[in-house]
Amino acid sequence: MSQHAPDAVMTGIVVDAPIERAFAMFTERFGDFKPREHNMLGVPIAETVFEPRVGGHIYDRGVDGSECRWARILAFDPPERVVFSWDISPQWQLETDPGVTSEVEVRFVAETPHRTRLELEHRHLDRHGGSWQELRDGVADADGWPLYLARYADLIAEVG
Repeated sequence: MSQHAPDAVMTGIVVDAPIERAFAMFTERFGDFKPREHNMLGVPIAETVFEPRVGGHIYDRGVDGSECRWARILAFDPPERVVFSWDISPQWQLETDPGVTSEVEVRFVAETPHRTRLELEHRHLDRHGGSWQELRDGVADADGWPLYLARYADLIAEVG
């Protein structure tokens, strides 16, 4: 985990998968590696949906059918990158004002035909206002983006 700017968090991982597969696994199976305990619904998560298009959302659907749309897809450029908003406040509540949300860019770089480097940058965290540093520290923590990427790498290895 590194920070290239005070209001950003960067991390990455290398996986043994061609770039197309690495991108598809991240976007099509996001709900398979997103921690279920990362939940703003009042009920357990039944599924996490990643809508693969600009204007789509990432949202959790509860076992009772309720939904929490916590991200908007801002760029979708397979297999090189995806950018989505982070519509979650420093208080870990849904943020409805797009003007005070940060964004996450995930880049996929082919190191070899069968090995891909994923670079994740969570930037503009200062847009969240007053206690944005707490949000930065939370997503940089071992239970933040590093956990997502470790579970993503495990999924890639498991599927083969």
